[in-house]
Amino acid sequence: MIRAIDHINIVVADLERSVRFYTGVLGFTELRRADLAGEWIDRIVGLSSVRARAVFIVAPAGEPRIELLCYDAPPGVSVADNSRANTVGLRHIALRVDDVAAMVARLRAAGVTVFSEPVRVPAGVVHHDAGEKTLVYFLDPDGVILELAEYQ
Repeated sequence: MIRAIDHINIVVADLERSVRFYTGVLGFTELRRADLAGEWIDRIVGLSSVRARAVFIVAPAGEPRIELLCYDAPPGVSVADNSRANTVGLRHIALRVDDVAAMVARLRAAGVTVFSEPVRVPAGVVHHDAGEKTLVYFLDPDGVILELAEYQ
């Protein structure tokens, strides 16, 4: 039986750029770093001769951690359709905030691509114990879709 989500992995093209974005713009805290290489990681990920660097970050309220992972070898590719909301597969991570409008202003000031103004989900569409919510999508530096969610 699954107990909890341990971490979420995001493969990035430039590790330091992503660390600056997630810590400086979004407010995550860096926990630790790791260098990944050897037969053990090759077996886990199904690739050969892996050399990668990871930084684990966490939101102010705690876990799950996010693992920012940069493959030095073998190099990966970016797929433009992954930045479209309707592409099949894991598509976004939702981040809970207290003031979505202020966070959107912060993102825009940092030059981040924001899909729209914050949108309030119509009453009755989905019932959440935390109340009604306002949402907005935006992109990280590698085109990963992230969502801001504010509950009222």
